[in-house]
Amino acid sequence: MQITRRLEFDAGHRIPDHQSQCRHLHGHRYALEITLAGTVLDAAGNPENGMVMDFSRIKALAQQHLVDVWDHAFLAYRGDTAVVQMLAALPGHKTVLLNAVPTAENLAQIAFETLDPLYQANYGNQLRLERVRLYETPNCWADAIRR
Repeated sequence: MQITRRLEFDAGHRIPDHQSQCRHLHGHRYALEITLAGTVLDAAGNPENGMVMDFSRIKALAQQHLVDVWDHAFLAYRGDTAVVQMLAALPGHKTVLLNAVPTAENLAQIAFETLDPLYQANYGNQLRLERVRLYETPNCWADAIRR
């Protein structure tokens, strides 16, 4: 069985080598879909009886470890020195430095790698993270999937 939880957040970024508008500082209303697979729990008295995992628990883990970190932050590539220096000059600015250019593809992969260990705990139902889908816009997204 697979289940999916969707969360949204706002963040800024830029793609320094892009040949079009995305080379400029800008932001998006991102959407993140987390798809987990596992067997449905059959455990009377367990609050997750009949579920793969409670959607509120999926949200709580992703919110704490990823969404709260990225929400209303500027996601900056560490190698984009001019932007990194500019953001460092802004007192109290929420900047997340990444080791990769913040494309939808790279952000989806970073999200997968961040969330995967959180959902690997043994819940007795072979729970595993299968996919992270990151929407940069309603029409453009990237999927990081378990291989």
